[in-house]
Amino acid sequence: MRWTIKPEPSNEKINHLAQALHVEDFVATLLVQRGIETFEEAKAFFRPSLDHLHDPFLMKDMDKAVERIEKAIANQERILVFGDYDVDGTTAVSLVSSYLKSYYPDIATYIPDRYLEGYGVSYKGIDFAEDNGFTLIIALDCGIKSIDHVAYAKEKQIDFIICDHHRPGDQLPEAAAVLDPKRSDCNYPYDELCGCGVGFKLIQALGSRKGETIDDLIPYLDLVATAIAADIVPMTGENRVLAYFGLQVINAEPRPGIKALVHQVKKKTLDITDVVFIIAPRINAAGRIKHGNHAVELLTEFDFDQAQQFASEIEQYNSDRKDLDKQITKEALAQIIENQETEKFTSVVFQEDWHKGVIGIVASRLIETYYRPTLVFTKSGDKYAASARSVKGFDVYNALEACSEHLEQFGGHMYAAGMTILPENYPAFKAAFEKQVKDTIQPEMLTPEIEIDAEINFADITPKFFRILKQFEPFGPQNMTPTFLTKNVIDTGYGKTMGKDDEHLRLFVKQNSSEGLAAIGFGLGNKIALTKDQQPFEIAYCIDENEWNGNITTQLRLKSLRNEC
Repeated sequence: MRWTIKPEPSNEKINHLAQALHVEDFVATLLVQRGIETFEEAKAFFRPSLDHLHDPFLMKDMDKAVERIEKAIANQERILVFGDYDVDGTTAVSLVSSYLKSYYPDIATYIPDRYLEGYGVSYKGIDFAEDNGFTLIIALDCGIKSIDHVAYAKEKQIDFIICDHHRPGDQLPEAAAVLDPKRSDCNYPYDELCGCGVGFKLIQALGSRKGETIDDLIPYLDLVATAIAADIVPMTGENRVLAYFGLQVINAEPRPGIKALVHQVKKKTLDITDVVFIIAPRINAAGRIKHGNHAVELLTEFDFDQAQQFASEIEQYNSDRKDLDKQITKEALAQIIENQETEKFTSVVFQEDWHKGVIGIVASRLIETYYRPTLVFTKSGDKYAASARSVKGFDVYNALEACSEHLEQFGGHMYAAGMTILPENYPAFKAAFEKQVKDTIQPEMLTPEIEIDAEINFADITPKFFRILKQFEPFGPQNMTPTFLTKNVIDTGYGKTMGKDDEHLRLFVKQNSSEGLAAIGFGLGNKIALTKDQQPFEIAYCIDENEWNGNITTQLRLKSLRNEC
């Protein structure tokens, strides 16, 4: 692990903000590190408001999209809402379809089969639309590169509205409207929306034409918050506002489908981490193991008893997913060792019977062992399909683009992507990808990094400080949970390992004459020797609440510990 302390902002900026907000310097430091330098910026950060959302008509083609939908409704056309099978796609389809159905009945949904159709807009889906009389398809979380598919639909007199957030190619589809804030000719003020976020901007625009205000759309924000959390988009700007109010909906009055997923969770208030680890994996499991339609059924069901039945089925899919994930990860790690590829710059593995639904998760698991850009391939029809995951700072999408001559299709983001390839091109691609990464990755990117926001003492962890820290939520990329460094720490003698194979660490730590604090380190059981015999050590940690039997206490969540430097 590399411990890297973020550069401290200028004293002038820190002092100015600390005085304006009447907070300690280290709190002002945390804010300036997040680009918050003025009282007004801090007010917007600590008091998110739906008034901070941008006018949806600032997005390129939004006027065209709204006009085409209004025309379809006026002419009583059939509208098909199409989306990807992951969390972002299924929440987006659920959001847009349920909104349109609230005032127009002739709406249907379509989620492609992960195994028979693959990612994105499919010819099978277009044929389904033609066979069933749909003349407008609204594609969510996909479609920005579907040039041929949209042309195919156009030949059948079927129009497309694309609502995507992935990077466009050199050419855009000839659709009735293409909504994507990453379009080079789109001047929308915020370009980090997820697919469901773009869908929300569409219903915001549609609602404004009907005299609705943003308050009328609040019930849909549980879906948007779930998508933002699952898709790991920056927790800044509009995403942070939407997630903030979406969490309020999840905790106060979620739709029956989400309520059914979390009703057995003992925590009284869910945060964004709970959405990531409790809600999102279960929604994802439907598309990974069975079919994304099951997720849409759950999220659009308004009878709680029926929603509970759907949730029970999805819980089983999630259990199956965990078993597959564990088995395939074991096989992939063995393959890396067997092929003597432990010292490479990449991990690229393939087995034709690996379950396509979990290869993305497996790629992330491999990075936990071999910290480097990773691709996991399986057979899909007559081609190979892969999921890619990357390490901090390295753009795997750009690396794939540099090797695209070997690929049939690819798409994604800086840290996650998907692709298909012909079997005969696999060896050449594997070699080209290894060379591309070797030539472009910075050596330090191959070592996991703990990025530390500030060094503090235990005496700084006051109730007031923790209350302020809670207001930094919701956390996510570019607004991560602050990580602190504290030196000269000792364990009071209560240190012990826990869990299967003693992989976790529990301590009760003190610094100087401070009161002791409970600390837990997941996966840090092998560090217990550093805590023995009252020897001082340094810790990198986040400050958490521990809820047990109705009692809430402050707890340190250790990221790492080391001998005093």
